[in-house]
Amino acid sequence: MNKKKQTGLGSLSALVYSTNPNFIQQEPEEIPETLAPKDQPMRIRYETKHRGGKAVTLVTQFVGNTSDLEGLGKQLKTHCGSGGSVKDGEILIQGDHREKLLQWFMKNGYIKTKKA
Repeated sequence: MNKKKQTGLGSLSALVYSTNPNFIQQEPEEIPETLAPKDQPMRIRYETKHRGGKAVTLVTQFVGNTSDLEGLGKQLKTHCGSGGSVKDGEILIQGDHREKLLQWFMKNGYIKTKKA
């Protein structure tokens, strides 16, 4: 395979110098700390929009870092016996699994979880 060499400004990893007197360098965003299961205000909803007619169950409003969200997504997909993914801070499970997911969350201490 051919590997392309990155050139130009896109290859720089950080800004080194700016001549703009009004420039304020952004500090890196902090990784949010994952809340305990009892404090997670998660919502479960069923959706078919923008998916070519395919139905998915969405789990939203997770507060925490991406690796914890991906781990939770894997556990939920295994529990439902279905495929899915984690995108844009949401867990997508293929099919209608609202009741099954709500029972799993309640059993595992996510007491603030609701169906939307």
